[in-house]
Amino acid sequence: MSGITCKIILTERGKMIATAIALQDATKEAVMDRYSLGMAGMLFKERDSVTDEEFQQMLFEYSAHLSALTASLVMNVVLTKSQLDEMIDTIKEMDSMGKDITNE
Repeated sequence: MSGITCKIILTERGKMIATAIALQDATKEAVMDRYSLGMAGMLFKERDSVTDEEFQQMLFEYSAHLSALTASLVMNVVLTKSQLDEMIDTIKEMDSMGKDITNE
């Protein structure tokens, strides 16, 4: 392997490692979020004082919150600000097109 090829491989591996660490940090941030921790604490404390159905609902809400927050933080890792803005604009445009189609 040439020196330049090795440098490219090492650079790409470094980027992959940095991205993996950033993803791990984003997940940790979501779990350690004040609201996430509050919800988890409430689940633990209230388990015996609520019905199974209420507990299931609380667990679902916690899970939905945690997954949405994790997804949001991970998007910030894997997308640049301009890519994120472009994605949001595309979503808005598709939503508008959908509304136009249903109104016709």
